[in-house]
Amino acid sequence: VCIHRVRSCSSIRFIKSKYVCVFDKSAFKFSHQQRLFRTSAVSCGQIVQFKLSDIGEGITEVTVKEWYIKEGDSVSQFDSICEVQSDKASVTITSRYDGIIRKLHYNLDEIAYVGKPLVDIEIDTSKGVAPEEDVVETPPMSHEEHTHQEIKGHKTLATPAVRRLAMENNIKLSEVVGTGKDNRILKEDILNYLAKQTGAILPPSPKGEIIPPLPKSETAPAAPKDKARKIPLPVSRPLVFSGKDKTEPITGFHKAMVKTMSAALKIPHFGYCDEIDLTQLVQLREELKPLAQIRGVKLSFMPFFIKAASLGLLQYPILNASLDESCQNVTYKASHNIGVAMDTEQGLIVPNVKNVQVCSVFEIASELNRLQALGSAGQLGTNDLTGGTFTLSNIGTIGGTYTKPVILPPEVAIGALGKIQVLPRFNGKGEVFKAQIMNVSWSADHRIIDGATMARFSNLWKSYLENPASMLLDLK
Repeated sequence: VCIHRVRSCSSIRFIKSKYVCVFDKSAFKFSHQQRLFRTSAVSCGQIVQFKLSDIGEGITEVTVKEWYIKEGDSVSQFDSICEVQSDKASVTITSRYDGIIRKLHYNLDEIAYVGKPLVDIEIDTSKGVAPEEDVVETPPMSHEEHTHQEIKGHKTLATPAVRRLAMENNIKLSEVVGTGKDNRILKEDILNYLAKQTGAILPPSPKGEIIPPLPKSETAPAAPKDKARKIPLPVSRPLVFSGKDKTEPITGFHKAMVKTMSAALKIPHFGYCDEIDLTQLVQLREELKPLAQIRGVKLSFMPFFIKAASLGLLQYPILNASLDESCQNVTYKASHNIGVAMDTEQGLIVPNVKNVQVCSVFEIASELNRLQALGSAGQLGTNDLTGGTFTLSNIGTIGGTYTKPVILPPEVAIGALGKIQVLPRFNGKGEVFKAQIMNVSWSADHRIIDGATMARFSNLWKSYLENPASMLLDLK
C-alpha cells in the first residue's frame, strides 16, 4: 500500500504531510528511493509515431540538419523537434503532442521522407495531460525553462535561437510581449525587454532579427585606398589527391538548381548589356553609410539597385510578369518581390525582398541584412525563397564584368551586375575624368518581351542610378 501511494503522488511534500505519523525513518527513506527509481511499468503512456507532415511546395524528402531534442527529453506542443532542409528552404518541425521522446528515426544528414515516422513520442492517455515522468524526472531548472513556453494555457511562439537567447539572459518568455506575426517573440523583443530591465539604450531598429555591425577598432590600421586591385587569397584547405572517382547524390539546393535550370532551357533568352556610371551614387552612399550604421544596418549598393529596378518596373510592368506553361496567359504581378542571388555554402539561393514598390531604400537594406544573415546560417524559410517576380544577381562581388544570366521560371527577366571599376571617361567638354563604371547584363523572355522594351527599361534604371537625386521625384 505504501508503494502504491508513492506511485500515484506527484509531490514529495504531499507524501510527508499525509504519512509523517505512519512511516518511521527507514520506511520513509525506502519510499523516497522507490519514487526516484521507478520502472516503466508505472507509466500509463502510449507510444505514438510523429510523422513528417507535408511541408508544401511538392516536397517529398528533406535532410535532417539539426535535432533540438534527444531520446528521453520531454516536449510540449509547438516545441521545436528538429530542423530539416529541402531543395527549397530550411524548415523547423514542431511537436503536435505533449510527451517524452522515445526514439529518433534519423541521424544527422540523413534523408527523411514525408509521411514516414520522424520520432516516437510517449504521451499520457489517462487524463489528457503530460506523463508523470515529466515532473519526476525533469531537473528543477529544465522544468522552469519548460514553463517559459506557456502563457495561461496557450503556447509562446519563438524560434530556437530566440529561446536560447532568453535562456542565456534568464528571461521568462511568458513575461515578454511578442511583436511578430501571431504574437511571435522576436530577438528584438528579447533585447528590448533586457534593455528595460538593465536601463540600457538600444538604437532604433525597424525590423526584427537584425544584428548591428561591430564598430571598427580605432587602433586597427586603415587599409590603403590607392590599391585598386585586390590580390586573391590562396585556398587554405590542403589539396588531397585520392586517385579514385567519387559519386555523390545531388541534394538540397543543388537539386533545386537542376530542376530550375532544366525548365529555364525552354525559355528563349534575349540578352542586352550596358555600362553604368555610378560616380554620384558612390558619393551618396559614402554620405549615408554612417547614418545607416547608427541604425544598425549595413548599407550596400544593392538597395539602390533594387529600388531603381522597382521604379522601372512601374513603367514597364511586363518585366514583372509571369507566363503560364501553355503560353496562353500573362499575369502582371502587383507586388515587386525582387530576388537577390546569394552564394552560400549550401549552394546558390535566391531569396527575395517583398513589396519593394512600397519600401524605402533603408527598409530594403534592413531586409537584405536579415536575408543575408539567414542565408549564411542556412536558415532561410520557404516564404523568403518563394514568390519572386524579378531577380538581380550581383556577380561583381566575386568578379567579372559581363555575363549571361539565366531566367528563373516563372519570372520573365533577370539582371546581372558586374564589378565596379575605376576607368577613364570623357565628359561633355572632351576632358578625361575618373569614373566609377559598372556593367549590367539583362536576360528577358523573348516570347513576350521585345528588345526595345528591355532597352528602354535598362535606360530608365540607368538614369536613376547615374542621377540618384532623380529617384526622389518618384519615391512613394
